[in-house]
Amino acid sequence: MALSSASATLFDTASLSKLQYAKIAVVGTEWNEKIVEELFAGCLRVFEQHNVKIIHNLRVPGAVELPYACSAISKRAYEKPEAIIALGAVIRGGTPHFEYVCESVVQGLTSLNTNGEIPIIFGVLTLDNEAQAWERLGGAHGHKGEEAALAALKMIAFKRTIEVVQLPY
Repeated sequence: MALSSASATLFDTASLSKLQYAKIAVVGTEWNEKIVEELFAGCLRVFEQHNVKIIHNLRVPGAVELPYACSAISKRAYEKPEAIIALGAVIRGGTPHFEYVCESVVQGLTSLNTNGEIPIIFGVLTLDNEAQAWERLGGAHGHKGEEAALAALKMIAFKRTIEVVQLPY
């Protein structure tokens, strides 16, 4: 099991001190709403520390709809975000549905990430049970909403860096 403490540099925010006026979109699922709302609350705590502007805060029915929503925002939104965070929680049931949903979401968001111009942050919890969610929302495994927000800010900083640097190829 991945622990937040295994990635100490993720929590080093020194590189974000010069990040000004970051614009973020957040798309969350309606399914497992209380878990998703706590993921979002973690994002908000980080955003407040770094003066981030949330320009889109939208909800979709479930996790399978996240790739479409992120794609639509990146292609069609009037005001473009610099990063999009996809938030959701998929909890294993007694059927193979869990695997299909998780695979669909991972493939969809990964495809957007590699083919698009806006970083898409994977903030989807894949869980065996609801108790595991709370371990990842301020429990033994840190807060995955806060981690998603930090990842988004670091990707914005990275994108801004490479946009001003001429790469040697």
